[in-house]
Amino acid sequence: RRNSPLLLCQFFYLKSQKNIKEFLFFLKKRRSEIRNCRIRDRERERERERERKREREREKRGMEGANNVKIVALLIICLSVGALLVKAEDPYLFFEWNVTYGTIAPLGVPQQGILINGQLPGPRINCTSNNNIVVNVYNKLDEPLLLTWNGIQQRKNSWQDGTPGTMCPIMPGTNFTYHFQVKDQIGSFFYFPTTSLHRASGGFGALDVHSRNLIPIPFDKPADEYNVFLGDWYNKGHKALKKMLDGGRTIGRPDGIHINGKSNKLGDKAEPLFSMEAGKTYRYRICNVGMRTSVNIGIQGHAMKLVEMEGSHTVQNMYDSLDIHVGQCLSVLVTADQEPKDYYMVVSSRFLKQAISSVGILRYANGKGVGSASSDHLPTPPPNNTQGIAWSMNQFRSFRWNLTASAARPNPQGSYHYGQINITRTIKIVNSRSQVNGKLRFALNGISHMDSDTPLKLVEYFGVAEKTFKYDVMGDEPPTPSSNNNKVVTIAPNVKNATFRNFVEIIFENEEKTIQTYHLDGYSFFAVGIEPGKWNPEKRKNYNLVDAVSRHSIQVYPNSWAAIMTTLDNAGIWNLRSDMWERNYLGQQLYFSVLSPSRSLRDEYNLPDNHPLCGIVKSMPMPPPYK
Repeated sequence: RRNSPLLLCQFFYLKSQKNIKEFLFFLKKRRSEIRNCRIRDRERERERERERKREREREKRGMEGANNVKIVALLIICLSVGALLVKAEDPYLFFEWNVTYGTIAPLGVPQQGILINGQLPGPRINCTSNNNIVVNVYNKLDEPLLLTWNGIQQRKNSWQDGTPGTMCPIMPGTNFTYHFQVKDQIGSFFYFPTTSLHRASGGFGALDVHSRNLIPIPFDKPADEYNVFLGDWYNKGHKALKKMLDGGRTIGRPDGIHINGKSNKLGDKAEPLFSMEAGKTYRYRICNVGMRTSVNIGIQGHAMKLVEMEGSHTVQNMYDSLDIHVGQCLSVLVTADQEPKDYYMVVSSRFLKQAISSVGILRYANGKGVGSASSDHLPTPPPNNTQGIAWSMNQFRSFRWNLTASAARPNPQGSYHYGQINITRTIKIVNSRSQVNGKLRFALNGISHMDSDTPLKLVEYFGVAEKTFKYDVMGDEPPTPSSNNNKVVTIAPNVKNATFRNFVEIIFENEEKTIQTYHLDGYSFFAVGIEPGKWNPEKRKNYNLVDAVSRHSIQVYPNSWAAIMTTLDNAGIWNLRSDMWERNYLGQQLYFSVLSPSRSLRDEYNLPDNHPLCGIVKSMPMPPPYK
């Protein structure tokens, strides 16, 4: 039909020519062509339909593919988040310690000491900022034991602080696993036992916290690091010293000074404590772990560059010698730039009527060796009289915060402007020495602390604090002078309420003739001022409100005052104590109760499952957990 006009023309042409056979043949041929065309048309239509079907299937598969891509993408995201969460869980370091008695002789006199894994000093914890530290402590002594981690802030976690006010002790023959994080901290710290007078018999060791790799330190990496533990020492063991204090007497003057549990005199052919290679620089992390005596340290022929103090990078001044008070730590860099031979490290007492000292040997590798140390040109000790106090005060004022260096976080230390924060509370604390019922006691504002049978933290957590202690028996000001010269002392648990996140000023005033040292758990503070005389509000104009070092301990010189500032942003119960352990044991300490109003896990962790219970809370039902 489509070709009918053409066929008609052809028909009339052929008819005119009278060739009918040819026309019929032609017509048959055209019919065949038309049939083939129709077949091809139908085939093309079927092909187009198949193509449309394939297109619909492709679209369907595309949608399914898109959905699969979404699912895969979501899976990848979930896996990535999971990986990030795994990565966010900071590394764990595990330790297992056996605390035992053992024979030691720091001053050459054999006596019973406290060892950790058979060592004095104990094992070093060498970690990095934000690491999780897990220490399983087996108490193999014959008396209860606690270890504290001096200077570690235990963010939200006073459960692990290791003081009698926060934890039940580890009983003989049992173990306890400490688990804490060195959150946002760097620096040189140490651990030691807080129970009884165990500190007098050892049990101390290093806790060094390094910066993360992504945060630069403000000095070149040293060739090596050494831990140096200094302190006074008594030849009587801790049990004999405790008996003296319990009987109302003082433990008296120490018998000597040790360096890493050893003591030597000039001329002794002793083994070297430390080794250095010529031309290299070394970091010495130095801590005073003694009982009551400030010390001075110097290294023969070598200057010391101060770089860190109790978790803060300092302005890098050079010193021939440094005063280090009880409980304090610092880091210095020493370059081996002298003739290769032996040199003396000299440690001497401060502010004692009769000085005591000890030496250790620093040996150059490939140097002259044994006997090459000379007593010539030893470090000149600072004076020990009133001039010595002024000398030490001036040295304290030379310690400055390095404002441009980063510590545990990337931002510079100086980005925290503590001097611009309004003070919300001032607490003035005066220490005193008294007799109560014929026995020696030490007090703060007339309150001599006494540990309770149940730790303060536990009775507060279980809601039964009123059965154990009263808050704020000590005022924010010392009692007014009375006819007995302000010597009336009350023996009781000393717990002060404090407001969470308040910025407080604490003034220590020392009216005695002996130097004091204080330590605050749970926080670092700015040591803004030390001066002779009595404190009054006018003294604030002399504060260092720009670059005071952020630290955890402060010394208070005789007849002088010291001022610190801190933000109470760490919920828990925290010990403010004399670091002179005789005074601490006889009451010169207190606890701050810093509760979060929200009682939230955001601010404080719950009681750990493995935390031992004792005293009145042992059989009580558990309180509702924080959420």
